[in-house]
Amino acid sequence: MNDAIKSSYATDLGRVQDQPLDERSLHLRRLIIRAIDKGKRGHIGPALSLVEIIRVLYDDVLRHRPAEPKWPERDRFILSKGHGCLALYAVLADKGYFPVAELDRFCHFDSILGGHPEVVTPGVEACTGALGHGLPIGIGMALAARIQNRDSRIIVLMGDGEINEGSVWEAAACADKHRLGNLTAIIDYNKLQSAGSVFEIQNMEPLADKWASFGFQVLESNGHDVADLRRTFTRAMALPPNQPRLVICHTVKGKGVPAAENNASWHHKAELSDDVRQAIGLERD
Repeated sequence: MNDAIKSSYATDLGRVQDQPLDERSLHLRRLIIRAIDKGKRGHIGPALSLVEIIRVLYDDVLRHRPAEPKWPERDRFILSKGHGCLALYAVLADKGYFPVAELDRFCHFDSILGGHPEVVTPGVEACTGALGHGLPIGIGMALAARIQNRDSRIIVLMGDGEINEGSVWEAAACADKHRLGNLTAIIDYNKLQSAGSVFEIQNMEPLADKWASFGFQVLESNGHDVADLRRTFTRAMALPPNQPRLVICHTVKGKGVPAAENNASWHHKAELSDDVRQAIGLERD
Protein backbone atom coordinates (compact mmCIF):
# COMPACT_ATOMS: atom_id res chain seq x y z
CA MET A 1 0.00 0.00 0.00
CA ASN A 2 1.15 3.53 -0.71
CA ASP A 3 2.54 4.90 2.56
CA ALA A 4 1.34 8.38 1.63
CA ILE A 5 -2.30 7.35 2.00
CA LYS A 6 -1.97 5.24 5.13
CA SER A 7 -3.61 6.63 8.24
CA SER A 8 -1.37 7.66 11.11
CA TYR A 9 -3.82 5.84 13.36
CA ALA A 10 -2.20 2.63 14.61
CA THR A 11 -4.91 -0.01 14.91
CA ASP A 12 -5.17 -1.05 18.54
CA LEU A 13 -7.98 -3.52 19.10
CA GLY A 14 -7.77 -3.06 22.86
CA ARG A 15 -8.34 0.66 22.43
CA VAL A 16 -11.38 -0.01 20.22
CA GLN A 17 -12.79 -2.47 22.76
CA ASP A 18 -12.30 -0.07 25.67
CA GLN A 19 -13.38 3.12 23.90
CA PRO A 20 -15.72 5.04 26.23
CA LEU A 21 -19.05 6.26 24.88
CA ASP A 22 -20.26 9.80 25.43
CA GLU A 23 -23.82 10.78 26.26
CA ARG A 24 -24.82 11.34 22.62
CA SER A 25 -23.67 7.85 21.66
CA LEU A 26 -25.52 6.38 24.65
CA HIS A 27 -28.64 8.35 23.68
CA LEU A 28 -28.57 6.92 20.16
CA ARG A 29 -28.16 3.42 21.58
CA ARG A 30 -31.18 3.96 23.81
CA LEU A 31 -33.19 4.84 20.70
CA ILE A 32 -32.03 1.58 19.07
CA ILE A 33 -32.94 -0.49 22.13
CA ARG A 34 -36.28 1.32 22.34
CA ALA A 35 -37.10 0.40 18.74
CA ILE A 36 -36.15 -3.25 19.25
CA ASP A 37 -38.19 -3.38 22.44
CA LYS A 38 -41.27 -2.00 20.69
CA GLY A 39 -40.81 -3.99 17.50
CA LYS A 40 -39.98 -7.25 19.30
CA ARG A 41 -37.18 -7.93 16.83
CA GLY A 42 -34.09 -6.40 15.33
CA HIS A 43 -30.42 -6.80 14.45
CA ILE A 44 -28.97 -5.35 17.61
CA GLY A 45 -25.31 -6.40 17.32
CA PRO A 46 -24.84 -5.07 13.77
CA ALA A 47 -26.58 -1.78 14.62
CA LEU A 48 -24.55 -1.06 17.75
CA SER A 49 -21.25 -1.30 15.90
CA LEU A 50 -22.38 1.41 13.45
CA VAL A 51 -23.55 4.17 15.78
CA GLU A 52 -20.48 6.39 15.87
CA ILE A 53 -19.76 5.97 12.15
CA ILE A 54 -23.24 7.10 11.10
CA ARG A 55 -23.36 9.75 13.82
CA VAL A 56 -20.17 11.41 12.59
CA LEU A 57 -21.25 11.20 8.95
CA TYR A 58 -24.52 13.04 9.62
CA ASP A 59 -23.05 15.43 12.18
CA ASP A 60 -19.85 16.40 10.41
CA VAL A 61 -19.45 15.02 6.88
CA LEU A 62 -22.61 14.78 4.81
CA ARG A 63 -24.33 17.74 3.21
CA HIS A 64 -27.98 17.05 3.90
CA ARG A 65 -31.25 18.79 4.78
CA PRO A 66 -33.65 16.90 7.07
CA ALA A 67 -36.48 19.25 6.08
CA GLU A 68 -35.71 18.65 2.39
CA PRO A 69 -34.64 14.98 2.08
CA LYS A 70 -34.62 15.08 -1.74
CA TRP A 71 -32.51 18.24 -2.02
CA PRO A 72 -30.72 17.63 -5.37
CA GLU A 73 -27.30 18.82 -4.22
CA ARG A 74 -27.20 16.59 -1.14
CA ASP A 75 -24.56 13.97 -0.53
CA ARG A 76 -25.87 10.40 -0.74
CA PHE A 77 -25.36 7.85 2.06
CA ILE A 78 -26.12 4.20 1.36
CA LEU A 79 -26.27 1.68 4.21
CA SER A 80 -25.39 -1.41 2.20
CA LYS A 81 -25.29 -3.41 5.44
CA GLY A 82 -29.06 -2.99 5.59
CA HIS A 83 -29.65 -5.22 8.57
CA GLY A 84 -27.89 -2.58 10.71
CA CYS A 85 -30.67 -0.11 9.84
CA LEU A 86 -31.61 0.65 13.44
CA ALA A 87 -28.46 2.76 13.81
CA LEU A 88 -29.46 4.73 10.70
CA TYR A 89 -33.05 5.12 11.89
CA ALA A 90 -31.88 6.39 15.28
CA VAL A 91 -29.67 9.04 13.69
CA LEU A 92 -32.29 10.08 11.12
CA ALA A 93 -34.90 10.46 13.87
CA ASP A 94 -32.45 12.39 16.03
CA LYS A 95 -31.71 14.70 13.09
CA GLY A 96 -35.41 15.36 12.45
CA TYR A 97 -36.09 13.36 9.28
CA PHE A 98 -39.10 11.88 11.08
CA PRO A 99 -40.44 12.02 14.65
CA VAL A 100 -38.54 10.03 17.28
CA ALA A 101 -41.89 8.49 18.25
CA GLU A 102 -41.87 6.66 14.90
CA LEU A 103 -39.18 4.37 16.35
CA ASP A 104 -41.92 2.88 18.55
CA ARG A 105 -43.57 1.55 15.37
CA PHE A 106 -40.45 -0.23 14.10
CA CYS A 107 -41.50 -3.34 12.16
CA HIS A 108 -45.18 -2.70 12.88
CA PHE A 109 -47.80 -3.04 10.16
CA ASP A 110 -47.76 -0.01 7.84
CA SER A 111 -44.73 1.54 9.56
CA ILE A 112 -42.19 3.50 7.51
CA LEU A 113 -39.41 1.69 9.43
CA GLY A 114 -38.91 -1.86 8.26
CA GLY A 115 -36.35 -4.46 9.23
CA HIS A 116 -34.20 -3.32 6.30
CA PRO A 117 -34.02 0.17 4.77
CA GLU A 118 -36.54 1.21 2.13
CA VAL A 119 -36.83 4.51 0.29
CA VAL A 120 -40.27 5.09 1.84
CA THR A 121 -38.29 6.25 4.90
CA PRO A 122 -37.27 9.93 4.68
CA GLY A 123 -33.49 10.12 4.34
CA VAL A 124 -33.01 6.58 3.01
CA GLU A 125 -31.40 6.62 -0.43
CA ALA A 126 -31.66 2.94 -1.45
CA CYS A 127 -33.44 -0.27 -0.54
CA THR A 128 -30.78 -2.56 0.90
CA GLY A 129 -30.51 -5.79 2.80
CA ALA A 130 -29.61 -8.23 0.05
CA LEU A 131 -25.90 -7.94 0.72
CA GLY A 132 -23.43 -6.75 -1.88
CA HIS A 133 -25.75 -4.28 -3.61
CA GLY A 134 -24.84 -1.00 -1.95
CA LEU A 135 -21.50 -0.40 -3.63
CA PRO A 136 -22.88 -1.06 -7.15
CA ILE A 137 -25.74 1.35 -6.43
CA GLY A 138 -23.24 3.89 -5.13
CA ILE A 139 -21.22 3.64 -8.32
CA GLY A 140 -24.33 4.42 -10.35
CA MET A 141 -25.01 7.45 -8.17
CA ALA A 142 -21.38 8.61 -8.43
CA LEU A 143 -21.47 8.35 -12.22
CA ALA A 144 -24.81 10.17 -12.33
CA ALA A 145 -23.36 13.02 -10.25
CA ARG A 146 -20.44 13.29 -12.64
CA ILE A 147 -22.69 13.31 -15.71
CA GLN A 148 -24.95 15.95 -14.17
CA ASN A 149 -22.00 18.11 -13.06
CA ARG A 150 -23.01 17.87 -9.40
CA ASP A 151 -20.39 17.79 -6.67
CA SER A 152 -22.44 15.40 -4.53
CA ARG A 153 -20.36 12.85 -2.65
CA ILE A 154 -21.47 9.24 -2.39
CA ILE A 155 -20.69 7.26 0.76
CA VAL A 156 -21.41 3.54 1.05
CA LEU A 157 -21.16 1.65 4.36
CA MET A 158 -20.63 -2.11 4.13
CA GLY A 159 -20.22 -4.93 6.62
CA ASP A 160 -17.10 -7.04 6.85
CA GLY A 161 -19.08 -10.22 6.20
CA GLU A 162 -20.85 -8.54 3.30
CA ILE A 163 -17.60 -8.02 1.42
CA ASN A 164 -17.44 -11.78 0.85
CA GLU A 165 -19.91 -11.06 -1.96
CA GLY A 166 -18.37 -11.10 -5.42
CA SER A 167 -20.50 -8.15 -6.51
CA VAL A 168 -18.56 -5.97 -4.07
CA TRP A 169 -15.27 -6.69 -5.84
CA GLU A 170 -16.77 -6.30 -9.31
CA ALA A 171 -18.01 -2.89 -8.18
CA ALA A 172 -14.62 -2.03 -6.68
CA ALA A 173 -12.93 -2.73 -9.99
CA CYS A 174 -15.52 -0.56 -11.76
CA ALA A 175 -14.96 2.32 -9.31
CA ASP A 176 -11.25 2.29 -10.12
CA LYS A 177 -11.90 2.03 -13.86
CA HIS A 178 -14.04 5.18 -13.79
CA ARG A 179 -11.73 6.97 -11.31
CA LEU A 180 -14.65 7.81 -9.05
CA GLY A 181 -13.10 10.31 -6.69
CA ASN A 182 -16.58 11.28 -5.45
CA LEU A 183 -17.08 7.77 -4.00
CA THR A 184 -16.12 6.74 -0.47
CA ALA A 185 -16.61 3.20 0.80
CA ILE A 186 -16.58 2.34 4.50
CA ILE A 187 -16.20 -1.08 6.08
CA ASP A 188 -17.63 -1.79 9.52
CA TYR A 189 -14.83 -4.12 10.58
CA ASN A 190 -16.23 -5.70 13.74
CA LYS A 191 -14.79 -9.07 12.70
CA LEU A 192 -17.97 -11.06 13.36
CA GLN A 193 -20.50 -12.29 10.83
CA SER A 194 -23.91 -13.68 11.72
CA ALA A 195 -22.43 -17.17 12.13
CA GLY A 196 -19.05 -16.40 13.69
CA SER A 197 -15.62 -14.91 13.13
CA VAL A 198 -14.84 -13.44 9.72
CA PHE A 199 -11.39 -15.01 9.98
CA GLU A 200 -12.88 -18.50 10.28
CA ILE A 201 -15.66 -18.06 7.72
CA GLN A 202 -13.81 -16.15 4.99
CA ASN A 203 -10.60 -14.40 5.96
CA MET A 204 -10.16 -11.25 3.88
CA GLU A 205 -6.79 -10.16 5.26
CA PRO A 206 -4.72 -8.27 4.30
CA LEU A 207 -7.87 -6.19 3.92
CA ALA A 208 -6.29 -2.76 3.41
CA ASP A 209 -3.87 -4.08 0.81
CA LYS A 210 -6.67 -5.82 -1.10
CA TRP A 211 -8.61 -2.57 -1.48
CA ALA A 212 -5.49 -0.62 -2.35
CA SER A 213 -4.80 -3.16 -5.10
CA PHE A 214 -8.24 -2.31 -6.52
CA GLY A 215 -7.24 1.34 -6.80
CA PHE A 216 -8.73 2.68 -3.56
CA GLN A 217 -7.00 5.17 -1.30
CA VAL A 218 -7.20 3.44 2.10
CA LEU A 219 -7.45 4.86 5.61
CA GLU A 220 -8.22 3.20 8.94
CA SER A 221 -9.95 4.45 12.09
CA ASN A 222 -11.21 3.49 15.51
CA GLY A 223 -14.89 3.19 14.65
CA HIS A 224 -16.10 4.16 18.12
CA ASP A 225 -13.80 7.16 18.68
CA VAL A 226 -15.77 10.18 17.48
CA ALA A 227 -12.73 12.46 17.32
CA ASP A 228 -10.70 9.90 15.39
CA LEU A 229 -13.56 9.32 12.96
CA ARG A 230 -13.85 13.05 12.34
CA ARG A 231 -10.13 13.33 11.63
CA THR A 232 -10.14 10.28 9.37
CA PHE A 233 -13.19 11.30 7.33
CA THR A 234 -11.83 14.84 6.98
CA ARG A 235 -8.58 13.42 5.68
CA ALA A 236 -10.39 10.99 3.38
CA MET A 237 -12.42 13.77 1.76
CA ALA A 238 -9.23 15.76 1.16
CA LEU A 239 -7.45 12.95 -0.70
CA PRO A 240 -6.67 13.37 -4.43
CA PRO A 241 -9.98 13.43 -6.33
CA ASN A 242 -9.04 11.00 -9.10
CA GLN A 243 -9.44 7.79 -7.07
CA PRO A 244 -12.16 6.30 -4.87
CA ARG A 245 -11.33 6.01 -1.18
CA LEU A 246 -12.02 3.43 1.52
CA VAL A 247 -12.14 3.82 5.30
CA ILE A 248 -11.76 0.68 7.41
CA CYS A 249 -13.49 1.31 10.74
CA HIS A 250 -12.41 -1.06 13.48
CA THR A 251 -15.46 -1.67 15.67
CA VAL A 252 -16.97 -3.99 18.26
CA LYS A 253 -20.13 -5.87 17.39
CA GLY A 254 -22.73 -5.07 20.05
CA LYS A 255 -20.72 -2.11 21.40
CA GLY A 256 -22.36 -0.58 24.48
CA VAL A 257 -24.27 -3.63 25.71
CA PRO A 258 -21.79 -5.84 27.59
CA ALA A 259 -23.65 -9.10 26.96
CA ALA A 260 -23.76 -8.38 23.22
CA GLU A 261 -20.16 -7.27 22.69
CA ASN A 262 -18.16 -9.63 20.44
CA ASN A 263 -21.01 -12.12 20.70
CA ALA A 264 -22.34 -13.52 17.42
CA SER A 265 -25.45 -14.86 19.16
CA TRP A 266 -26.57 -11.23 19.51
CA HIS A 267 -26.68 -10.71 15.74
CA HIS A 268 -30.48 -10.62 16.00
CA LYS A 269 -32.78 -10.62 19.03
CA ALA A 270 -36.54 -10.84 19.43
CA GLU A 271 -36.75 -10.16 23.16
CA LEU A 272 -34.65 -8.02 25.46
CA SER A 273 -34.18 -8.58 29.17
CA ASP A 274 -34.48 -5.93 31.85
CA ASP A 275 -30.71 -6.31 32.39
CA VAL A 276 -30.08 -5.10 28.83
CA ARG A 277 -32.39 -2.13 29.27
CA GLN A 278 -30.73 -1.20 32.53
CA ALA A 279 -27.22 -1.59 31.09
CA ILE A 280 -27.91 1.24 28.68
CA GLY A 281 -30.09 3.31 30.97
CA LEU A 282 -33.45 2.56 29.35
CA GLU A 283 -36.31 1.92 31.75
CA ARG A 284 -39.30 -0.26 30.91
CA ASP A 285 -42.47 1.73 30.17
